[in-house]
Amino acid sequence: MNRLASKVLGMSSTRKQDDLFRKTLADFGYEFKDGKLRNIRTGRPFEFVVHEGDQVYNQKHYEALGEVVTEEVYKLLESECGLKKAPVPLKSKQKEPETFIFVSEDVGTNEKLMVLIHGSGVVRAGQWARRLIINDSLESGTQIPYIKKAKKAGYAVLVMNTNDNYRIMKKERVFIKGSKTPECHAHYVWEHYVQSTAAKHIALVAHSYGGCVTTSLFQKFKKDFRKRVFAVAMTDSVHFIHSPSEFKELVKISYNWVTSRHPLGTKLETMEGDVKRVSSGGMI
Repeated sequence: MNRLASKVLGMSSTRKQDDLFRKTLADFGYEFKDGKLRNIRTGRPFEFVVHEGDQVYNQKHYEALGEVVTEEVYKLLESECGLKKAPVPLKSKQKEPETFIFVSEDVGTNEKLMVLIHGSGVVRAGQWARRLIINDSLESGTQIPYIKKAKKAGYAVLVMNTNDNYRIMKKERVFIKGSKTPECHAHYVWEHYVQSTAAKHIALVAHSYGGCVTTSLFQKFKKDFRKRVFAVAMTDSVHFIHSPSEFKELVKISYNWVTSRHPLGTKLETMEGDVKRVSSGGMI
Protein backbone atom coordinates (compact mmCIF):
# COMPACT_ATOMS: atom_id res chain seq x y z
CA MET A 1 0.00 0.00 0.00
CA ASN A 2 1.49 3.39 -0.98
CA ARG A 3 1.76 6.30 1.44
CA LEU A 4 -1.12 8.26 -0.11
CA ALA A 5 -3.58 5.34 0.12
CA SER A 6 -2.49 4.68 3.70
CA LYS A 7 -3.01 8.32 4.59
CA VAL A 8 -6.50 8.39 3.02
CA LEU A 9 -7.56 5.23 4.89
CA GLY A 10 -6.17 6.70 8.09
CA MET A 11 -8.18 9.91 7.62
CA SER A 12 -11.35 7.91 6.95
CA SER A 13 -10.78 5.84 10.09
CA THR A 14 -10.25 8.99 12.16
CA ARG A 15 -13.47 10.50 10.79
CA LYS A 16 -15.39 7.35 11.73
CA GLN A 17 -14.05 7.60 15.26
CA ASP A 18 -15.15 11.24 15.37
CA ASP A 19 -18.73 10.19 14.59
CA LEU A 20 -18.69 7.68 17.46
CA PHE A 21 -18.48 10.60 19.87
CA ARG A 22 -21.42 12.46 18.38
CA LYS A 23 -24.42 11.77 20.57
CA THR A 24 -26.94 14.46 19.59
CA LEU A 25 -28.30 16.07 16.45
CA ALA A 26 -26.50 19.26 17.42
CA ASP A 27 -23.22 17.33 17.50
CA PHE A 28 -23.85 16.54 13.83
CA GLY A 29 -24.78 20.17 13.16
CA TYR A 30 -28.48 19.46 12.60
CA GLU A 31 -31.84 20.17 14.20
CA PHE A 32 -35.49 19.50 13.43
CA LYS A 33 -37.07 22.77 12.39
CA ASP A 34 -40.77 22.77 11.52
CA GLY A 35 -40.56 18.97 11.38
CA LYS A 36 -37.69 18.92 8.87
CA LEU A 37 -34.02 18.11 9.43
CA ARG A 38 -32.01 21.27 8.81
CA ASN A 39 -28.37 22.30 9.13
CA ILE A 40 -28.14 24.55 12.19
CA ARG A 41 -25.66 26.91 10.56
CA THR A 42 -26.96 27.13 6.98
CA GLY A 43 -30.61 26.06 7.28
CA ARG A 44 -30.08 23.65 4.39
CA PRO A 45 -31.52 20.11 4.21
CA PHE A 46 -29.41 17.05 5.00
CA GLU A 47 -26.43 16.51 2.70
CA PHE A 48 -25.13 12.96 2.36
CA VAL A 49 -21.71 13.91 1.02
CA VAL A 50 -19.64 15.23 3.88
CA HIS A 51 -16.23 14.45 2.40
CA GLU A 52 -15.93 14.29 -1.40
CA GLY A 53 -14.64 10.95 -2.65
CA ASP A 54 -14.92 9.15 0.68
CA GLN A 55 -18.00 7.00 0.17
CA VAL A 56 -17.18 4.75 3.12
CA TYR A 57 -17.06 7.67 5.54
CA ASN A 58 -20.16 9.34 4.10
CA GLN A 59 -22.16 6.13 4.57
CA LYS A 60 -20.86 5.62 8.12
CA HIS A 61 -21.67 9.25 8.91
CA TYR A 62 -25.21 8.75 7.60
CA GLU A 63 -25.67 5.59 9.69
CA ALA A 64 -24.32 7.29 12.82
CA LEU A 65 -26.70 10.20 12.27
CA GLY A 66 -29.52 7.69 11.83
CA GLU A 67 -28.84 6.22 15.28
CA VAL A 68 -29.11 9.70 16.79
CA VAL A 69 -32.35 10.30 14.88
CA THR A 70 -33.75 7.12 16.45
CA GLU A 71 -33.09 8.52 19.92
CA GLU A 72 -34.63 11.84 18.89
CA VAL A 73 -37.82 10.10 17.73
CA TYR A 74 -38.00 8.22 21.03
CA LYS A 75 -37.91 11.57 22.84
CA LEU A 76 -40.66 12.95 20.60
CA LEU A 77 -42.90 9.95 21.30
CA GLU A 78 -42.74 10.92 24.96
CA SER A 79 -42.76 14.72 24.71
CA GLU A 80 -45.11 15.27 21.75
CA CYS A 81 -47.29 12.16 21.88
CA GLY A 82 -47.47 11.62 25.63
CA LEU A 83 -46.36 7.98 25.40
CA LYS A 84 -44.17 6.15 27.89
CA LYS A 85 -41.76 3.25 27.62
CA ALA A 86 -42.85 -0.22 28.75
CA PRO A 87 -40.20 -2.96 29.14
CA VAL A 88 -39.69 -6.11 27.08
CA PRO A 89 -39.34 -8.51 28.74
CA LEU A 90 -41.51 -7.41 31.66
CA LYS A 91 -38.92 -8.58 34.14
CA SER A 92 -35.29 -9.09 33.20
CA LYS A 93 -32.45 -10.39 35.30
CA GLN A 94 -29.55 -8.14 36.22
CA LYS A 95 -27.30 -7.49 33.19
CA GLU A 96 -29.82 -9.27 30.96
CA PRO A 97 -30.50 -7.24 27.78
CA GLU A 98 -33.91 -5.68 27.35
CA THR A 99 -35.82 -3.41 24.98
CA PHE A 100 -39.11 -1.52 25.22
CA ILE A 101 -42.30 -0.52 23.47
CA PHE A 102 -44.25 2.73 23.82
CA VAL A 103 -47.76 2.94 25.24
CA SER A 104 -50.25 5.64 26.15
CA GLU A 105 -51.29 6.11 29.77
CA ASP A 106 -54.72 4.60 29.10
CA VAL A 107 -53.48 1.48 27.29
CA GLY A 108 -54.81 -0.83 29.99
CA THR A 109 -58.23 0.77 30.46
CA ASN A 110 -59.37 2.17 27.12
CA GLU A 111 -61.88 0.06 25.16
CA LYS A 112 -60.30 1.25 21.90
CA LEU A 113 -56.67 0.44 21.02
CA MET A 114 -54.44 1.29 18.05
CA VAL A 115 -51.36 -0.91 17.54
CA LEU A 116 -48.57 0.31 15.22
CA ILE A 117 -46.02 -2.07 13.67
CA HIS A 118 -43.12 -0.77 11.58
CA GLY A 119 -41.24 -2.64 8.86
CA SER A 120 -37.84 -4.36 8.80
CA GLY A 121 -34.31 -2.96 8.80
CA VAL A 122 -32.90 -0.07 10.84
CA VAL A 123 -36.21 1.51 11.85
CA ARG A 124 -37.28 1.39 15.47
CA ALA A 125 -40.41 2.30 17.45
CA GLY A 126 -42.04 5.44 16.11
CA GLN A 127 -40.49 5.23 12.64
CA TRP A 128 -41.85 4.22 9.27
CA ALA A 129 -38.75 5.12 7.21
CA ARG A 130 -35.46 6.60 8.39
CA ARG A 131 -34.71 7.82 4.87
CA LEU A 132 -37.87 9.92 4.86
CA ILE A 133 -37.22 11.30 8.34
CA ILE A 134 -33.76 12.48 7.30
CA ASN A 135 -34.49 13.58 3.74
CA ASP A 136 -38.13 14.69 3.95
CA SER A 137 -39.87 15.18 7.28
CA LEU A 138 -41.05 13.78 10.59
CA GLU A 139 -44.55 13.96 9.12
CA SER A 140 -43.84 11.44 6.37
CA GLY A 141 -41.21 9.27 8.05
CA THR A 142 -42.50 8.78 11.59
CA GLN A 143 -45.61 7.34 13.21
CA ILE A 144 -46.23 10.58 15.11
CA PRO A 145 -49.14 11.78 12.87
CA TYR A 146 -50.81 8.36 13.26
CA ILE A 147 -50.39 8.43 17.02
CA LYS A 148 -51.81 11.93 17.36
CA LYS A 149 -54.78 11.14 15.12
CA ALA A 150 -55.48 7.90 17.01
CA LYS A 151 -55.42 9.65 20.37
CA LYS A 152 -57.65 12.43 19.05
CA ALA A 153 -60.14 9.77 17.94
CA GLY A 154 -60.19 8.34 21.46
CA TYR A 155 -57.81 5.41 21.06
CA ALA A 156 -55.15 4.17 23.43
CA VAL A 157 -51.90 3.57 21.52
CA LEU A 158 -49.27 0.81 21.58
CA VAL A 159 -46.14 1.15 19.44
CA MET A 160 -44.13 -2.01 18.84
CA ASN A 161 -40.34 -2.09 18.49
CA THR A 162 -39.91 -5.31 16.51
CA ASN A 163 -36.39 -4.74 15.14
CA ASP A 164 -34.69 -4.24 18.49
CA ASN A 165 -33.58 -7.84 18.95
CA TYR A 166 -30.15 -8.01 20.59
CA ARG A 167 -27.31 -6.22 22.35
CA ILE A 168 -23.56 -6.60 21.87
CA MET A 169 -22.16 -7.72 25.21
CA LYS A 170 -18.48 -8.61 25.60
CA LYS A 171 -18.20 -8.53 21.80
CA GLU A 172 -20.95 -11.14 21.45
CA ARG A 173 -24.52 -10.82 20.18
CA VAL A 174 -26.94 -11.53 23.01
CA PHE A 175 -30.59 -11.80 22.01
CA ILE A 176 -33.28 -10.09 24.04
CA LYS A 177 -35.74 -12.39 25.76
CA GLY A 178 -39.13 -11.96 24.13
CA SER A 179 -37.64 -10.02 21.21
CA LYS A 180 -35.27 -12.37 19.39
CA THR A 181 -37.09 -11.78 16.08
CA PRO A 182 -39.79 -9.35 14.93
CA GLU A 183 -42.42 -12.08 15.21
CA CYS A 184 -41.16 -13.14 18.65
CA HIS A 185 -41.32 -9.51 19.82
CA ALA A 186 -44.89 -9.10 18.57
CA HIS A 187 -46.02 -12.36 20.14
CA TYR A 188 -44.51 -11.38 23.49
CA VAL A 189 -46.06 -7.91 23.41
CA TRP A 190 -49.48 -9.25 22.45
CA GLU A 191 -49.42 -11.92 25.15
CA HIS A 192 -48.07 -9.73 27.96
CA TYR A 193 -49.57 -6.36 27.10
CA VAL A 194 -52.42 -6.45 24.57
CA GLN A 195 -54.28 -9.48 25.93
CA SER A 196 -54.52 -7.98 29.41
CA THR A 197 -55.99 -4.65 28.24
CA ALA A 198 -59.66 -3.73 28.44
CA ALA A 199 -59.71 -3.08 24.69
CA LYS A 200 -62.78 -4.43 22.90
CA HIS A 201 -61.99 -2.72 19.58
CA ILE A 202 -58.43 -3.07 18.29
CA ALA A 203 -57.07 -1.61 15.05
CA LEU A 204 -53.62 -2.29 13.59
CA VAL A 205 -51.45 -0.33 11.17
CA ALA A 206 -48.57 -2.38 9.76
CA HIS A 207 -45.95 -1.27 7.25
CA SER A 208 -43.91 -3.47 4.91
CA TYR A 209 -42.61 -6.48 6.91
CA GLY A 210 -45.06 -5.45 9.61
CA GLY A 211 -47.62 -7.20 7.42
CA CYS A 212 -45.74 -10.48 7.92
CA VAL A 213 -45.67 -9.83 11.65
CA THR A 214 -49.43 -9.23 11.57
CA THR A 215 -50.19 -12.50 9.77
CA SER A 216 -48.01 -14.27 12.36
CA LEU A 217 -49.95 -12.59 15.17
CA PHE A 218 -53.22 -13.68 13.57
CA GLN A 219 -52.05 -17.31 13.44
CA LYS A 220 -50.85 -17.23 17.04
CA PHE A 221 -53.78 -15.32 18.56
CA LYS A 222 -56.62 -16.15 16.18
CA LYS A 223 -59.27 -16.28 18.90
CA ASP A 224 -58.29 -12.85 20.21
CA PHE A 225 -58.24 -11.40 16.67
CA ARG A 226 -61.71 -12.76 15.95
CA LYS A 227 -63.07 -11.26 19.14
CA ARG A 228 -61.37 -7.86 19.31
CA VAL A 229 -59.52 -6.83 16.12
CA PHE A 230 -61.91 -5.05 13.77
CA ALA A 231 -59.52 -3.41 11.27
CA VAL A 232 -56.02 -3.92 9.86
CA ALA A 233 -54.44 -1.27 7.66
CA MET A 234 -51.32 -2.45 5.87
CA THR A 235 -49.02 -0.17 3.86
CA ASP A 236 -46.86 -1.75 1.16
CA SER A 237 -47.06 -5.01 3.07
CA VAL A 238 -44.79 -7.85 1.93
CA HIS A 239 -46.84 -10.62 3.60
CA PHE A 240 -47.72 -13.84 1.81
CA ILE A 241 -51.04 -15.63 2.29
CA HIS A 242 -50.09 -19.28 1.76
CA SER A 243 -53.52 -20.63 2.70
CA PRO A 244 -56.45 -18.31 1.87
CA SER A 245 -58.92 -20.41 3.86
CA GLU A 246 -56.75 -20.10 6.97
CA PHE A 247 -56.55 -16.31 6.74
CA LYS A 248 -60.00 -15.44 5.39
CA GLU A 249 -61.08 -13.75 8.63
CA LEU A 250 -57.99 -11.52 8.59
CA VAL A 251 -58.43 -10.74 4.89
CA LYS A 252 -62.03 -9.71 5.53
CA ILE A 253 -61.02 -6.87 7.88
CA SER A 254 -57.83 -5.75 6.09
CA TYR A 255 -56.68 -3.45 3.31
CA ASN A 256 -53.19 -3.02 1.89
CA TRP A 257 -52.44 0.53 0.68
CA VAL A 258 -49.58 0.30 -1.84
CA THR A 259 -47.50 2.76 -3.83
CA SER A 260 -49.39 3.64 -6.98
CA ARG A 261 -49.90 6.46 -9.47
CA HIS A 262 -53.64 5.93 -9.23
CA PRO A 263 -55.78 8.21 -7.02
CA LEU A 264 -56.00 7.37 -3.32
CA GLY A 265 -58.30 4.43 -2.62
CA THR A 266 -58.40 3.10 -6.18
CA LYS A 267 -58.93 -0.66 -6.09
CA LEU A 268 -55.95 -2.51 -7.59
CA GLU A 269 -55.44 -6.04 -8.87
CA THR A 270 -55.26 -8.47 -5.96
CA MET A 271 -54.44 -12.17 -5.90
CA GLU A 272 -57.39 -14.34 -5.00
CA GLY A 273 -57.64 -14.84 -1.26
CA ASP A 274 -55.15 -12.07 -0.46
CA VAL A 275 -55.63 -8.78 1.41
CA LYS A 276 -57.36 -6.26 -0.84
CA ARG A 277 -54.84 -3.89 -2.47
CA VAL A 278 -55.73 -0.22 -2.94
CA SER A 279 -53.75 2.81 -4.04
CA SER A 280 -52.02 4.98 -1.44
CA GLY A 281 -52.15 7.84 -3.94
CA GLY A 282 -48.37 8.25 -4.06
CA MET A 283 -45.10 6.63 -5.12
CA ILE A 284 -43.14 7.10 -1.86
